[in-house]
Amino acid sequence: MGIDIEADAVARLRDRVHGTVYVRGDEGLAAEVACFNPAIRHDPDVVVAVADEGDVAEAVRFAREHGLPVRVQATGHGSEAPISGGLIVSTRALDTIDVDGGSRLVRLGAGVRWAPVIAAAAEYGLAPITGSSTSVGAVGYTLGGGLGPLARTHGFTADWVRGFRVVTADGDIVTADAESHPELFWALRGGKGGLGVVTEMTLELVPLTTLYAGSVFFEGDAIEPAFRAWVDWAGALGEEATTSVVLLRVPDVDGPPPPLRGRTVLSVRFAYPGDASEGERLFAPIRAAAPVFLDFVGEIPTTAVATIHNDPEEGAPAWIRGFMLDDFDVADGDALFDVAGPSVDSPFLALEIRQLGGAARRDTRDGTAVGGRDSGYALSAIAADPATFGTTAPAAAEAITRALEHRISAITNVNWAADLTDPAVFAATWPAEVRARLTEARATYDPEGVFAFGPA
Repeated sequence: MGIDIEADAVARLRDRVHGTVYVRGDEGLAAEVACFNPAIRHDPDVVVAVADEGDVAEAVRFAREHGLPVRVQATGHGSEAPISGGLIVSTRALDTIDVDGGSRLVRLGAGVRWAPVIAAAAEYGLAPITGSSTSVGAVGYTLGGGLGPLARTHGFTADWVRGFRVVTADGDIVTADAESHPELFWALRGGKGGLGVVTEMTLELVPLTTLYAGSVFFEGDAIEPAFRAWVDWAGALGEEATTSVVLLRVPDVDGPPPPLRGRTVLSVRFAYPGDASEGERLFAPIRAAAPVFLDFVGEIPTTAVATIHNDPEEGAPAWIRGFMLDDFDVADGDALFDVAGPSVDSPFLALEIRQLGGAARRDTRDGTAVGGRDSGYALSAIAADPATFGTTAPAAAEAITRALEHRISAITNVNWAADLTDPAVFAATWPAEVRARLTEARATYDPEGVFAFGPA
């Protein structure tokens, strides 16, 4: 191990927990902390694959005793950088889901992905406000805020949280909600990390069974006019619907749908939580913008919400750069396409723009720590060829940054940020007053810095 821990101490930890304890070199450790992005490989000193809340408390106490920084991983979907050393609490086995249809609340464990939550809620005619990918861990995603395909109509997922169960840096188990530890509750809704280990989250559900939603695809000469039409249309769209657009360079390999393989296409996504005829009317300008290659927009059950974005369910190597934009117009679209459009030899598999605003711009009555509410759009550029990760993808992302620098927001939500160990990146994930309040909350609940988060 990178740090000297006596075998007897590890043995005592194993005796105290119901889950599994791994140390560097143990068979099974790598699989336990494997990430959705296989280009990222963790190398911790110790991993505790917890079986219950008590195991989390024991792991935190052990880490404090031995001077090990604590990090948390559930599904590994959100891992942005390799972890070296320290202790990882793996919460993937905390997978309980309990829906109370009468109160419209769901209690879910820290290892739960969105898909089973959506299915369980649908049995009561309810739905959670989720992310675009239903294979993402619900808790980790929500701790950063959470922007999904219903963002403009229903806001951030964090806005719907009603409570957490948390293991603090002392190894104590507390409830954080509007009445108990309200400052910790505020901080966990958008503050992401450095506050404790969330073991359970209580989320309010919305009465919703169907959407008029999905995606249409354009190819070839239809891409640029469809993109310009989307920019104008999205700018005038009311907050009753949410939309995004993505330029995809689909590789000719197994996995993507056969009609898309080997093609460059533009996909416009749309979600309207209302009557299908009104949704069809709202979306009509996009269908009329250019010849449509494939059309998958229609009335769908909420259980099919993942089909709106069609994010991959299986992990693959990826390099991602994301930031938020104050606004975006046709001139900005032309500037973006000049450096990363379909006629450019770009390393990006996906270049996505999500429209924000609407309910995402309004904080809750009691307030949250979510950063990035004032932005109008979010941009993500994703490269999939590891050969480009070193220089080509970063250089292409820098070209996008230069083209849109007059639009880039001062604040980028933490779930969109890149390397949080970079002080400049970390500082730009929350407004100054929110960042200062989060710093105070972390100092209160983790004065010794047990939970590794942000710059060293």
